Amino acid sequence: MKDCAKDVLAYHDDKVTLPQAERTNMRDRRDANRDRLQTRLKAQEKPLPKEFIKQGSYAMLTMVQDSSYDYDIDDGVYFTQASLKGPNGGDKSAKDARQMVCDALADNRFKKQPEVKKNCVRIFYDDGYHVDMPVYRIRDNDGDYELASSDWVHSRAADVEDWFSNVNQTKSPDENNGRQFRRIVRMLKKFAKSRDSWKSQTTSGFAITILVEEKYVANKDREDTALRDTMKAIYNRLFWSLEVNHPVTPGAKVTKGPDDSKMTFFRDKLKEALDNLEVLDKSDCTREQALKAWDKVFNTDFFFNRYDGKEEAQASQAAIFSGLISTKSDPVAVDKRGEQRFA
Repeated sequence: MKDCAKDVLAYHDDKVTLPQAERTNMRDRRDANRDRLQTRLKAQEKPLPKEFIKQGSYAMLTMVQDSSYDYDIDDGVYFTQASLKGPNGGDKSAKDARQMVCDALADNRFKKQPEVKKNCVRIFYDDGYHVDMPVYRIRDNDGDYELASSDWVHSRAADVEDWFSNVNQTKSPDENNGRQFRRIVRMLKKFAKSRDSWKSQTTSGFAITILVEEKYVANKDREDTALRDTMKAIYNRLFWSLEVNHPVTPGAKVTKGPDDSKMTFFRDKLKEALDNLEVLDKSDCTREQALKAWDKVFNTDFFFNRYDGKEEAQASQAAIFSGLISTKSDPVAVDKRGEQRFA
């Protein structure tokens, strides 16, 4: 396989992983929401959160760059069950708990006010991204967590982060740059949304993360090989089954049945990408061809922009030099006719 390991890693570092400035901006807005929520709840004499726990791709550090700033930041807010009581002393309903948080987060500086969603309160920003704040209660009897959804539902989002962290440490062959497992997750999430038209059709980043965990093929020395081999393994797995199990909730799935349309779309796009990369296996594959193939996969010109023609020029010079050596070393044919010689 034509070696583009440095190019794939460069693409990850420059165009996939979030720059520190973006991370800082998100953290600042997350903290501002936390401060506003606590201040408003206190002023309204409502229950105060016991803690906040970041979650999702934001917590796992697998968010990827998006030209439309289509970022989803998850930041869970946790209350004790004892503090969430209704007007008659009974437990506050899941819907009322979400509404309480939404009301406290409202601010006339927002062009679009926060909204109550099925599993969270969503705060919108003009830049294009949003913060989702799931609301939890900590059960009195055992200290376990329940999410305010259509009802109070057992959920431990923090366990997903622990699962990911453990997998990243145990499966990655390296320790630098976030570790390879996390980088491959980011690369496949970037691929899944590499065209704007794909975003609403493809599967979730969480589902992709689980698939990478299932089929990750590590390669310490070849980032490109690790990525391509993982893509192949995931495609083969999805060819037999489109269903994906939740990693920490027994019996739960993150896909919608055996014919999940979004997973089907992701599988089919994987096939197209793998077809485009077949040129890498040809013995005469040039660097130019290889870089163009990776550009097709990620819908970019980043790879070809790294092409300088040096490899092909060196190969051409080597061929010329080899030819000259061969010519000089060839024996000279001599035709003897009397005393005359013909070379």
